[in-house]
Amino acid sequence: MKKFTALFLTAIAVCQAAFAQQDYVKEHFTKKDVYITMRDGVRLFTSIYTPKDASKQNKYPIMMHRTCYSIGPYGADKYPGRLGPSAEIMKEGYIFVYQDVRGRYKSEGTWTNMTPVIDNKKSKTDVDEGSDTYDTIDWLVKNVTGNNGRVGQYGISYPGFYTAAGILSNHPALKASSPGAPISDFWFDDFHHNGAFIESYFFTFPVFGVPKGNADTTGASWFASKMINPGTRDGYQFLLDLGPLKNADKYYKNNFFWQETIDHPNYDEFWQKRGLLKHFNNKSKTAVMTVGGWFDAEDLSGPLNIYKTIEKKNPSAYNTIVMGPFGHGRWSQETGHTLHSNVYFGDSIATFYQKEIEAKFFRHFLKGKGDKATGLPEAYMFNTGKKEWATFDKWPATNAEHKKFYLAADGKLADTQPTTPGSMSYISDPMKPVPYTEDNSSTMGFTPFNYMTEDQRFAGRRPDVLVYQTDVLTDDVTLGGEIMANLKIATTGTDADFVVKLIDVYPPDEANHAYMPNKSIILSNYWQMVRSEVMPARFRKSFEKPEALVAGQKADVNFRLQDVLHTFKKGHRIMVQVQSTWFPIVARNPQKFVDNPYKANESDYIKATETVFNDSFIDVQILK
Repeated sequence: MKKFTALFLTAIAVCQAAFAQQDYVKEHFTKKDVYITMRDGVRLFTSIYTPKDASKQNKYPIMMHRTCYSIGPYGADKYPGRLGPSAEIMKEGYIFVYQDVRGRYKSEGTWTNMTPVIDNKKSKTDVDEGSDTYDTIDWLVKNVTGNNGRVGQYGISYPGFYTAAGILSNHPALKASSPGAPISDFWFDDFHHNGAFIESYFFTFPVFGVPKGNADTTGASWFASKMINPGTRDGYQFLLDLGPLKNADKYYKNNFFWQETIDHPNYDEFWQKRGLLKHFNNKSKTAVMTVGGWFDAEDLSGPLNIYKTIEKKNPSAYNTIVMGPFGHGRWSQETGHTLHSNVYFGDSIATFYQKEIEAKFFRHFLKGKGDKATGLPEAYMFNTGKKEWATFDKWPATNAEHKKFYLAADGKLADTQPTTPGSMSYISDPMKPVPYTEDNSSTMGFTPFNYMTEDQRFAGRRPDVLVYQTDVLTDDVTLGGEIMANLKIATTGTDADFVVKLIDVYPPDEANHAYMPNKSIILSNYWQMVRSEVMPARFRKSFEKPEALVAGQKADVNFRLQDVLHTFKKGHRIMVQVQSTWFPIVARNPQKFVDNPYKANESDYIKATETVFNDSFIDVQILK
């Protein structure tokens, strides 16, 4: 009863805070809804919230947010509970602008996923997110009373993509851009990881693959009637019972994004032209602060790769990165005690980010001097093992040294390459795939969250998962930087996926912390996942041209896991797990090579024996 009362009172407090902020917005801002016409004549619905004391004498910068997820509430007398990326920024005073991107909600035009960038626009019909951003900014600075001519853009997830693409507008008024959890390439973020289809996104396709049509400008969610009602909360069983992906046509035969996905199983022009990274150059003068979460199950690749690409192609630009101990976008809302799954990282970490990092960035470039002297570091990175922030002048850090951990045949994660050839094997059965999580309630959501730090004992104790670990550490070991898996494998099939997981093994005497979300979990000997990734062997040589494995023949499967900053403490162990199914987050590989896995038949799914040789290694960077 006490627990229920506490939760009830907390819920009331949250509601009261939301209403209080809504009252603040109404009291301090004037709302205006407009249609802004793009260069090709398409009109985009835009809501503008201007401080009531704004005037030609009292000017404010513009903070812009473009989204495919609705800018509601719609209506001149309807106000949101908060403006901007945080209450901190809202109360500092900005003109806040929200826009439905073309083809979504109240905006006109045709929407497409990850709008392809057109670098050399030759006519008014050559439009992309960069041109829509440019045209919007140009209208705003010329028509909104009381703006100071400086614009900042922000957004998380898909809005993070629009923010990153907005950098390519090169509008001189765009002074600061902060893409949060931005998608950089659908082949490596969200719907695919290294080309492996992320089947846990199966239920989201109506959101992205049902056209709205120009006639509907009501602001309603037109795709709602197309959402699947699975009749169960167990996504593992539902998707297993679905069978081969070709069976999804009974739900998505008319879903354009599903059809595009299954018709493009390789990294062809369709996917390549939707990638952002190749378009960044040295022209942009916009200051950039890319933000991500170390445990972002959707978009971990995007923030790291956008930061690194801008750093390489535009080294003189103001370009920084922030990575916190968060799931997808969780830095936008304070939770008090900051947890991810069962792991506690500290208190008020989102508030620290909002006040000491985000607000300073925008304040400096939109209200202050606007030079590079922000007082912020190049890289603000949270050490998820020490559970504290660290700052770097460069990322990866200049003092990071490469080290190889070999996957020895006796299950050791060895410092040196074994002198005698050896291997370990397992039978992979796509009809009985390894679950990615123990929490069945999380397999039906829009996206998974908790598995990124979940206990991996449930997987490592299966016979189809290989386990390698160090001896108990006698000193702290900090992995800081990039991770590369270099697997030497063989299979009795002709195709296979390989999943590599980096795990922190807690000591037997580890006590539970005070904020455990699930009292049945024990941290004694907890196997915390720190990083993980999947690689289809078919793409081992090329993402564009898949190639079958030769049964029984040794082959290299090399792939990058995303970066990490994690201290494995004295008394802990470093573990690596290797497996070939990871369901339903990753669609099952038939393990028989087929031209298009999305159209494989039931008979194509076969058992196979996977062998990992002991000259396989994980290349990490260690901070000294």
